[in-house]
Amino acid sequence: MSYTIIKVIITSVLIVAISELSKRSSLLGAFLASLPLTSVLAMLWLYIDTKDVGNVADLASNIFWLVIPSLVFFISLPVLLKKGVVFYLSMGLSMTVTAGCYLIMITLLRRHGIKL
Repeated sequence: MSYTIIKVIITSVLIVAISELSKRSSLLGAFLASLPLTSVLAMLWLYIDTKDVGNVADLASNIFWLVIPSLVFFISLPVLLKKGVVFYLSMGLSMTVTAGCYLIMITLLRRHGIKL
């Protein structure tokens, strides 16, 4: 149980650090947020928990394929905000469009024999 708490604390501190840094510099906050730190932590925790490099390799591969549709979020959100759409609606629409892109990507990958 204490190991799980340590994982939650480390991961939470990372998110808070990005948020706080972004208040001072959106560029530095974006730099830190754009690093695959969450993915690296997830792979690290997975390996520590299972010692299974196959699981880690599968996770890394799946992350690669799903990063592509996630980029839609980072395109649609600023476009909607700059067009004057309120923040929460912009977030909701961007997340919805991104979810749709995930479904499209997963469908396309399956059709081409790539199993996630």
